[in-house]
Order: sequence, then structure tokens, then C-alpha cells
Amino acid sequence: MPKLKEECGIFGIYNNLEASNLTYLGLHALQHRGQESAGIVTSDGVNLHKHRDMGLVSDIFSEEVLSELPGKNAIGHVRYSTTGSSQLKNMQPIVINYYRGPLAIAHNGNLTNAKNLRDELEADGAIFQSTTDTEVIVHLIAKSKEEKLVRRIIEALMRCKGAYSLMFLTPEYMIAARDPYGFRPLAMGKLGDSPVFASESCAFDLIEADFEREVEPGEIIVISADGMESFKPFGEVKHAYCVFEYIYFARPDSFLTGRNVYQVRKELGKQLAREHPIDADIVVAVPDSGVPSAMGFAEETGLPLELGLLRSHYMGRTFIEPQQSIRNFGVKLKLNAIREVLNGKRVVIIDDSIVRGTTSRKIVKMIRAAGAKEIHMRISSPLTKFSCYYGIDTPVKEELIANSLNTEEIRKYITSDSLGYLSLEGVMSSVEAAKKINGTENFCNACFTGKYPVELTDKKTKIKQLGLFGN
Repeated sequence: MPKLKEECGIFGIYNNLEASNLTYLGLHALQHRGQESAGIVTSDGVNLHKHRDMGLVSDIFSEEVLSELPGKNAIGHVRYSTTGSSQLKNMQPIVINYYRGPLAIAHNGNLTNAKNLRDELEADGAIFQSTTDTEVIVHLIAKSKEEKLVRRIIEALMRCKGAYSLMFLTPEYMIAARDPYGFRPLAMGKLGDSPVFASESCAFDLIEADFEREVEPGEIIVISADGMESFKPFGEVKHAYCVFEYIYFARPDSFLTGRNVYQVRKELGKQLAREHPIDADIVVAVPDSGVPSAMGFAEETGLPLELGLLRSHYMGRTFIEPQQSIRNFGVKLKLNAIREVLNGKRVVIIDDSIVRGTTSRKIVKMIRAAGAKEIHMRISSPLTKFSCYYGIDTPVKEELIANSLNTEEIRKYITSDSLGYLSLEGVMSSVEAAKKINGTENFCNACFTGKYPVELTDKKTKIKQLGLFGN
């Protein structure tokens, strides 16, 4: 179903005898952030050991595989390709051996000047093995003349623009880093005496680690046998936390910037009901991401929340469609309308976003075919008009329906009886309602407004987000 894709997820744990097993569990909790490939790299104090493959975490890592990943330190990665195509050579963590020894890196985010940096490095003789922007960071580190690893990483990241939450692993060190804007999340916790890092705090719940705090924007944390050090070498900039993490990407049981994602989404639904009330019989969520907002909408309006759409949780990668064409086949593989709930009802459908509009159109038609008398679509975010350059796979803006059509034109296209989007002010008030910290200026909302905190340097070459390196 054409949604905005979930970027990637990273995990790391230091000084734990079950490092590989716990990393496996951490990645399982972060599976929603990437389903194309996964990898784990461990350190036994002398060497790095890796296993990476295409597919889901539970399919890639067996007990036998994990037993071949020795060591007390580990980092892991689940991938959805934003820069570089989905293929074996782009799996992470990336592992290299250079003149200072082995180094592994896992990256969530997107560099906005990756193409320019790559061109410069290749002109200097660098040979790239993948098409990911992450490898640019690796080459910059290898090229540095600094003695200490953290100084080499700082020198490399000083040249990188855009979004990155990173985990590094060597035989001696584990290092976490977050870009100065804080685009992508990175949490820090503790399991006994073992420091733990993850893209989202929900990964800590599974392994029963305690959430301590978030890695701060612009912070680099170095962990070794000597303890933990924190560096803040980049200077202060206005933070730009991704607001879409609250709307769609993060798991509802995660905490971001001190806010519980579930509570934010429920507030989004309540505010949506205030901004776009409608006389109807039932509220139905587009599962799964629309459920908390639908709960808030129903609570605010007093309308019953019904299970009108059922989602299949057993989707594989490919399906063979019968020769006799089935209408809306792709959507029906994932969702099915329950006629007994919808027949004769005035239905409010709650979803988190509309990207191209094709899926919303099919869902509306499916619900109408199930006998709904009226269909009122409500979206718990503003119109998505612009592409993201910071690690979320969005279509180019010309393919986003809201970039060329207004709300009424979109309503006609998806064939609903009414359509209402939550305002940007409504989003920010909902985020603030979950916890009063910072201000609305600290969030990136470029996908709604086109106001980019960091411009895409590489756009001068007229390249698309998924093809930064001309695959």
C-alpha cells in the first residue's frame, strides 16, 4: 500500500554476554522501520563478526546464526532503502577493514550532500562498493589523518549535511552519533551495566532495559572499557525533530522528545474531530496506523469506534494475481471491509495521510461496495505536498496528489462524500498537548510546508531520492 516508507532502524549494546541475541530482539522491535534487509555485527574485542541478509529479522537470524556472532558488543540495522537501491550490496551495518583496523557503521537518515561528497571522493581515487550515502561517511573516516577514532568521526561528520543517527563499532569502541538538527530519533538506555541504544525506546521494553534519555542532537557518545564520554562538537542549531515520526513512523509505545507516541496520535484524532466535525454513525480506522487517531476522534465526538476494516498480518513479498482480474486486488490483499459493520451506515474513515491518493480511492470504493451510505474521510495530518530529504522515502513532489490538487479536488478523486485534513497548527497543538516541552519551531514539517531546515545540495543534479548515485 503506497504509504511513506519507514526509513531504517538501528540498535547497539555494549558489554553484554548475550549481545547478539539482544540485538536480534532489539531489531525485531524495530522491524516496522525497515523490512527489506537486516544485519548484526558483533565485536569479541579483537575481531568483528557480521551476518546480513535480505528479508525480515526473524527469517534471517536463527539460533545457529546468532551463535556464530560472538562477543559482548554488537550493533544492528533494519533497512528500508532511501538512498541506494534495495539490494545485497547496500545491506547494513557496513563493515570495512582499513589501515586502522575493522570498523562497522549503521545509519538511519539521509545525507543531503552525499552525491557531491561521493564525486569528490571518487575524483580522489576512492572506490565505492555500494550505492548508499552511508559509505560516504566510511570513506571520509578512512581518509582522516586524526589519531583518535572519535576525532576522525567528528571530522567526517563535519562535512556531512542532512540527517543521520549512527552507530559505530570497532573491537574496542561503540560510538553513537546524532546530527545537530535531530531529524531522526536515537534513544539511550541501560540493561544492568550494559549501555543500549535504539532508534526507538520500544526496543528497550522487549529486552527489559531502562530508558534513560535521548542522544541529544549534535551529540557523539563514545563507550569503551574506560567508560562513557560525550562530545558536542557541532555548535548549536535550531532543532528539527521529524513531526511525521509522531503521525506515522514510530511505534505507538515509543517515547520521542519526552512524549508518548500513542498519546500524541490520540490527541491528533481529538483535534481532527474539533476541526472537521461530521454527522455520522460510526468511526472506522485504516489499520494499523490510523487506530489511535480514530480512538481520539471517536472519544471526542461520542461516535462508536467500529472494526470496519480488517488487516491481513501475513503479507509476503509477492502474490500471483488470478488471470481473471480482481478489482482493487492489491488493497484487498491487505485490507478487507466487514459488510455487517458498514452496511447502511454513515462512516467516518480515519487515516494518517494521503500520499498519491490511489489507495484512499480504493479503500473508499471498497467501503461503498460494502454498503456504506456515506463515507467521510478524515486525515490526521496536513496535506503532504513535498518530498522528504532526511531519510523518509517519499515520492517526488510531482507524484504527491496534494502537490497539484486542493482538498476538494482530492475528495472528488478518492470519491468520498467529504474530506478533511488536520491543520498544521492542529498537529503542533496535539504534540504539545502530550507534553509541554520546547516549541513548535523545533520540529521539521517540510513535507507539509516545503520549508527545509537543510537544503538538498544534490538537487542541482536533478536526481531522485531513491537514485542519488544513479543505480
